[in-house]
Amino acid sequence: MIEVRVRGNEPIERAIRKFKKKYEKSGILKDVRKNMYYVKPSTQRRIEHAKSIKRLRLLKKKQRRGR
Repeated sequence: MIEVRVRGNEPIERAIRKFKKKYEKSGILKDVRKNMYYVKPSTQRRIEHAKSIKRLRLLKKKQRRGR
């Protein structure tokens, strides 16, 4: 659970900003989206493999440009 301490004279906008930062850092939204539906382990492995291949292609592309 995320908790934000608000001082007596602190504006509510600043407290909301603090909450948003903590919310993003904790990864709650990412976790909720990930668990919205069940993904079979084989499908998950296939997705992760495709992501890694894409990441490697982009890395190679960047390295070629740097020459």
